[in-house]
Amino acid sequence: MRGALLLPGVLLASFAFSQGNWAGDWDDPPQRFRDRIWVGGGLNLGFGTVTAVQVDPVLGYKVDEKGRYSVGVGFSYWYYRDNRYVPAYTFSGKGYRVFNRFRVIPPLFLHAEFLHLNVPVYDYNDRVTRDQWVPHILVGGGYMQRVGRNSSIYLQLLYEVLQHPNSVYRGLSGPILGGGVGIGF
Repeated sequence: MRGALLLPGVLLASFAFSQGNWAGDWDDPPQRFRDRIWVGGGLNLGFGTVTAVQVDPVLGYKVDEKGRYSVGVGFSYWYYRDNRYVPAYTFSGKGYRVFNRFRVIPPLFLHAEFLHLNVPVYDYNDRVTRDQWVPHILVGGGYMQRVGRNSSIYLQLLYEVLQHPNSVYRGLSGPILGGGVGIGF
C-alpha cells in the first residue's frame, strides 16, 4: 500500500513546490522532429502480504510543432500476488497500449487510450484457466508539470469505459489514478 501511495505523494509534493513557469509553453519556439519524440511511463511497486508490480513504458511523438497533441505506444506488464489466501492468488498480464493526449492549456491535458492486455481468464465450462486478450478503453485527463527543459511529471485520472467482463478494472467504481514521468530527447 505504501508503494502505491508513494508516487502520487511525490508528484503532489513536486507540484506544490514547483517554481516552473508552465505558462510559457505556448510561447516556446517550434520544435524539430527529433525534439518531438519522448519516452516515459509509469512504475508501481508494492511489497508485503500483497505484492503488486506494474511497469508501463511508453514512446510518444508530439504531432504538432508546439507539442500540444501527442500520440504514442507502450507496453504494459502487471504482476499481483495476494498471500492472504491459501493457496496464494497470483495474477500476471502483459500487453500494449496506443494513446493520444491533447494539452488543453499548458499544465492540463485530455487523454484517451486503447489498452489490450493478455490476462488469465477462468473458463467455468472447461474448469481451466486460459490466457485471453482483453480490451480496455481509458479516457480522462491530467496535470503535467515540467521539471526541466526536456522532462516532466504527470498525474492523471482515467475511467475505463468499455467495462469488458474480464477487464482488470472490473468492479472499479471510481477513477483510475496514475502518474509517471516523460523525458524528451
